Amino acid sequence: MDSLGRITGWNAQAVTSFGWSRAEAIGRPLAETIIPPRHREAHLRGPARFLHAGEGPALNKRMELTALHRDGREIPVEIVIFPLRLGDTPTFNAFLHDITERKSAEAQLLRTKEQAESSNRELEAFSYSVSHDLRAPLRTIDGFSQALMEDCADELSERGRQHLERVRSATQRMGQLIDDLLSLSHIARVEMRRTAFNLSDLARRVADELQKGQPERRVEVAIAEGVVADGDGRLLKVALENLLRNAWKFTSKRPVAHIEFGATQGNGGRSFFVRDDGAGFDMEYAGKLFGAFQRLHSAKDFEGTGIGLATVARIVQRHGGRVWAEGAVDQGATFHFTL
Repeated sequence: MDSLGRITGWNAQAVTSFGWSRAEAIGRPLAETIIPPRHREAHLRGPARFLHAGEGPALNKRMELTALHRDGREIPVEIVIFPLRLGDTPTFNAFLHDITERKSAEAQLLRTKEQAESSNRELEAFSYSVSHDLRAPLRTIDGFSQALMEDCADELSERGRQHLERVRSATQRMGQLIDDLLSLSHIARVEMRRTAFNLSDLARRVADELQKGQPERRVEVAIAEGVVADGDGRLLKVALENLLRNAWKFTSKRPVAHIEFGATQGNGGRSFFVRDDGAGFDMEYAGKLFGAFQRLHSAKDFEGTGIGLATVARIVQRHGGRVWAEGAVDQGATFHFTL
């Protein structure tokens, strides 16, 4: 532009971005081409102020503005205007970049953030409801079932006592499901605090606790030394506990079980694993492993609520990693995860 704001140069990208041909644009005031009407007065003040005072509020600065296409569409742009003197003649060079895609992505990120915050609020309300509103009737059912068994034992047949035991077992299982759901929802909300964390030490402590809980079992546990990861120690503890308890559970039918924890380095970077020689699973159903309440084995064979691996997946995802599994029926399983 010249000092009066008339276009003196108009490149091919300007033709593409704004719809004015070079012949149409040259000599025309910029304010009449790409400046929306509501911004034209402020635009015209800029060059005038520079000519008078040698400075301008919008010069030599990167700004985001709205530009006008010839067809009337408004386009978000990033603009920098540099004043330049050619001899005694002041000119202005404007460099514009169409940021439509960037603004669209930012808007989508904002919508996603708002949706996530809304989901978290709903999840908190759900968790509160689960914790308070469902526990009370469950305690009532379990409590009166126990009272019936104790107070009316002489009046109940063996079949009646079995029915009541099944009622109590179901309510206790429901209570465990509630606890696991609350734990899963907590994992999604807890604030992340990443530090260097020794997974080998943690794995060893978990294995020792499992062995103390079932001292009669023969389990050979191999834990790689010095496996350190960068992550939230509290969350990684939950993840590793779930994986090792899973391995412990699904090797329970082995006279001598083998469980291994370690890390490997491959083309995809560093990954960690927990391997066992237990019941394994059919790889056809591997995609179901990390969904909440998804179970590939009967509760009669192996107890559990189907939340453990979903919790592991949630923790790994919060660390920006991925989790996957390999296995075969009755030949064990290996669970891998990255951070």
